[in-house]
Amino acid sequence: MSAVDQKPAKNNEAATGTMVVVVGPSGAGKDTLMALAARHFAGRIDVHFVRRVITRDVDAGGEDHRSVSESDFDAMQRAAGFAAWWDAHGLKYGIPASVFDELAKGRLVIANGSRSVLDRFDAVFPLMTVINVTARPDVLAERLQARGRETREDILKRLARETPVMKGRYDIIDIDNSDALADACLAMVEALDAIMARRARLL
Repeated sequence: MSAVDQKPAKNNEAATGTMVVVVGPSGAGKDTLMALAARHFAGRIDVHFVRRVITRDVDAGGEDHRSVSESDFDAMQRAAGFAAWWDAHGLKYGIPASVFDELAKGRLVIANGSRSVLDRFDAVFPLMTVINVTARPDVLAERLQARGRETREDILKRLARETPVMKGRYDIIDIDNSDALADACLAMVEALDAIMARRARLL
């Protein structure tokens, strides 16, 4: 089954929890903001941060993820082990199907996603909010160069690439992480608190 034809691993229509998909360009600081937010909400049983499955070495840096081989990833996909999955930059990324259990318990579930596949998330998560983390181009270039994963030429090509358009009627919250990290972290925490408060009013 191709990524485009993927089907939800489980019917999620009865879930009362909300899925929050964090997206943004490389270098915007999604991993950092999510890690700080997870620390803020530590101990809260109503908030769950997703650990993605990625065909990337566990020591590659960045987010805390479950590293698997490509063959193991494919086996998980065939066994309906993912709620959503996609390919990007030569790697495969998956959101474990276990998130449906968290949503069924009414929890706020936060996952690192991708702007280019929001339609796949939307297809399986009826209650979804997108947090779009951004930063100025000069800031993105500086952060990407500091990572040391790409050559300067590759970085310039990445930044010159057209930004994926987030098509669809998504509930989007924008957070600018160009300046003080503390300010962006506060914005992230306040956004998550607001999503939970709004959901509580609707129940």
